[in-house]
Amino acid sequence: MAKVKPKRAYDSARRKQQASQTRMKILDAAQKLFAQRSYATTTVEAIASGAGVAVDTVYAVFGSKREVLKSLLDVRVGGDDAPIEVLDRPRPQAVRADRNQARQLAAFARDVGRIIERVRPVDDIIRGAAAVDSDVAALRTRVQESRHESMRQFVSWVAANGPLRAGLTQEDAATIVWTLTSPEVHGLLRGVRGWSHERYAAWLEETLTRTLLP
Repeated sequence: MAKVKPKRAYDSARRKQQASQTRMKILDAAQKLFAQRSYATTTVEAIASGAGVAVDTVYAVFGSKREVLKSLLDVRVGGDDAPIEVLDRPRPQAVRADRNQARQLAAFARDVGRIIERVRPVDDIIRGAAAVDSDVAALRTRVQESRHESMRQFVSWVAANGPLRAGLTQEDAATIVWTLTSPEVHGLLRGVRGWSHERYAAWLEETLTRTLLP
């Protein structure tokens, strides 16, 4: 009796890698088109063409153009497409674990500087789209609130290791950090005034230290 050959094992890791590569191709193409043409005038068909995939693939992966934009922001914040919240990633967790407030602020400034470098071009797209698209405007509002909540959490990590500046509440400190680390401020210093990434990070560290700590 002839032996039946065992079925080849399903290579789920390879399939996941291919899916991730397709996802990133779509997002990279979308960012380029959103920046060149604007979000409003970019079609899903154009995104698919730019990514070299079928239109149905874009819809299968993201469902809508707005979800493409949201996913683009998520990936730029995290630096990859892993489904891990930004505060749960290794660098923020290292900041949380540190027991020295000055070192926490220094590490935070370096990390946030890297994140904003990736995020600001997408935030520029979202801000422009929000002016003409109510769904994107709602998305931007949620993003702002989420970012403020992240800053509130960060401030609580710093406050757990010692006092903040006299008279400064954690809520006000969170709002100050939220403002200083905004894409708008980053754009003024890096884009308009031409500061280097290193100078921006050093300024952020010094300003946070002087503003938040005794």
